[in-house]
Order: sequence, then C-alpha cells, then structure tokens
Amino acid sequence: MIPLEEARAHVLERCPGPRVERVHPDEARGRVLFEDIVTAEAVPPFANTAMDGFAVRAADTVGAPRVLRIVGTQAAGAAHGATVAAGEAVRIMTGALIPPGADAVVMVEPTSTDGELVTVEIEVPAGNHVRAAGEDLEPGQTVFAAGTLLTPGHLGVLASIGCTEIAVARGLRVGVLSTGDELVDGDAPLAPGLIRDANRHALLALLAESGFDGVDLGIIADDETAIEEAFRSACHGDGACDAVLSSGGVSMGDFDYVKTVLDRLGDMRWMQVAIKPAKPLAFGTVGGVPVFGLPGNPVSSMVSFELFARPALLAMSGHAELDRRRLRALAARGISAVAPTARPTSPGCRCGSSTVWCSPVPPVARDRISSRRWRPPMRWPCCPTVTVSPTADRSRCWSCVESPRRMAGAASDL
Repeated sequence: MIPLEEARAHVLERCPGPRVERVHPDEARGRVLFEDIVTAEAVPPFANTAMDGFAVRAADTVGAPRVLRIVGTQAAGAAHGATVAAGEAVRIMTGALIPPGADAVVMVEPTSTDGELVTVEIEVPAGNHVRAAGEDLEPGQTVFAAGTLLTPGHLGVLASIGCTEIAVARGLRVGVLSTGDELVDGDAPLAPGLIRDANRHALLALLAESGFDGVDLGIIADDETAIEEAFRSACHGDGACDAVLSSGGVSMGDFDYVKTVLDRLGDMRWMQVAIKPAKPLAFGTVGGVPVFGLPGNPVSSMVSFELFARPALLAMSGHAELDRRRLRALAARGISAVAPTARPTSPGCRCGSSTVWCSPVPPVARDRISSRRWRPPMRWPCCPTVTVSPTADRSRCWSCVESPRRMAGAASDL
C-alpha cells in the first residue's frame, strides 16, 4: 500500500513534457501558449468614437445649449472626411475615425437637429466618448505571456492584432479501452453474466470535458493476443495515441492477461494506493506512451482518472494548474469515519450569506454511480436556495438555529 501523494508523484514524473507546434489561433482554444505574444500594432489603430452622435470641439459646447453647423458625416470604415472648425460638427457613427479638428463626441440623445444645424444641450469635456489610438494595446507591448491558457477571449485579441500563427502545446489524443469478457455495448438484451460497459463512455466524456481528444478503442476480450494487439496498435505507429486509458484487469484476483501483456510490452508499476475508491492503479509506458490501468468499478475508474490521469494529461499539455478548484465548506451535520466524503449543496443562503454547505454521502453511494438509498436533497423552508439531506432537521437551516460559535466549531476544511 502506498500513499496517494507517492502514487501521483510517480505518475507525474514519468509522463513526457508537452510537445510544441505552431498553429493558427483559431485552432488553439484550450491550449497553452508557449511564447510571448508582442503586438506590432496599436489597438485601436486610430482614434475613434465609442458612440453615435456628433464630433465637435469641446470648447464649442461651453455655455450649452449651443447651435453648431453640420458640415459632414463620418461613417465607420470610411477615410477622413470633413474637418471640424470652430462652430462646426460632423455627424459620426460608432467606430468611425474622429475627424481632424474634433476632440470630443456628443451622443445623439442630448441633441436636436434642424436641417444643417444641431443644438447641443450639454457641455462635454475633451476626449468625451473618444477611444484613443493604442488605448487598449500599444506597439511593442506584450499581449499574452507564455503559459497562458487560451480562451475564446484571448483568440479574439490575437485576431485584433493580426496574429496568424502561434506556438502552443500540441493537443493530446488519448485512447480509451475496456477489457473483460463480461462487457457488452448497446441496448441488446443481456445474457446471463454480462453487463454493459459504462467506463469507456464515462472516460471519453471526462476527456472531452477536460479538452482532450478521446479515441474510442472499444471493448477488448479477455484474450492475451487481442489485448496485446490493442495495446501495440494504440502505442506504436503513425496512429499512436499520446496516452492510453484502460479500465479493468488491475485488481488483485483479476485475470492477469492485461498485466502479462503490459509487463511484456512496457515498463509498468502495479500499485495499491491508500485510498478508497480507486485503490488499484497501474501506470507505466509502452513505447514511450503513458498507459493508465484504471479499476473496473465505474466510480473507481472515474476517481482514478481525476486523481492520476487528468493531472498527468494536463501536465503533458503544458498546464500549470493540474487540479480542480477546491472550496472550504461548512458541514450541515457531522461527518463520521463511516461516511467521510461529503457532497456540496447549493451555495448561498439568505440568512447564511455566501456560506457553502455540504452534507455527507451515505456509505452505499460512495462506490456506485447511483444508489436506491440516496434521495435527492430537499430545500430548507427558511432558505429555499439551500439544500439539505432528508434526514436533517426540516424546519430551519443551521445558520438560522445555531449560534456563530457552534457553527465555527463545525467548520471543516474539505
């Protein structure tokens, strides 16, 4: 039996680092940037108006209302038109160049027109509703630093500076296979002794959620030749995956076909981790490709993915943050050694401010996808936004009935 931290360190130390490629920004969503991006252009590239209205000289609005003569129209995308002189104004559309001579924009609302004259009802300062050239970015400025995780917003900024190629960590193709003669797919009636494969579909969904390209390698029978062929195909050749997830065949007492094949093909370590669920874990490399042998139990395979495979895959993709966000929560009731895990309830409470509450998961639900004994949480009558397990006091939430001292004593860092 080994500690969780030792098992994680073993996995992370033996996974290869990120591989870098140059791609168009449109292909880079969810990837990690591997170079500083420095703009050669100003954003915006010219002074323009943030509003529809009239381009004026601010001095001409002093003592408003003032009547000015309209000498032209400036549309977005058009070159400079009329110049604004004393006592003049140019009708202007959002995003258009500020005409020469103008230093402010008056919105349409506080104005009225009569033919070629406009009455400005308010005084405005110089720079009013004017976006200066380089206001967002100046030439030579670092836009994004290496290590940035690129989101749609980042890609929009890259497009705004004319960036057409960037260096990013290459996306990962991760193969997923299940092993076992008892597994079947689809909706056909089950013969005695058979079950439907849940793990492969759950793992493929977890990969997609985390930004990886999952490759469905199917169900492999308990046959040594078939298992060897599946792993060779997944780890060698032009179509090789960057990593492989296999579920089943890693527990004590399982048929040893998976163990026999992987020990022959690669450098594997078969571990018993001091956690439950997800105690059995196999990890190693086959032809330089990381292979994760996850438990066959559906919940255990998902927990093992979260604790070992997902952090390793993120590290291989250049991510700095490898774990999901953690929150401090206040237990709605005591957490015993029999039911040590807890699930979060709805955050926020009228009488409990922004406290995040959690309630223990019954033991029967910890290693199953669902449980007949588990019922959905009910709502507190006093605070409808906060949920509570059906076995707790149904009249008022803890923040309504417990003293601050007792609540503080019940706080637990989950």
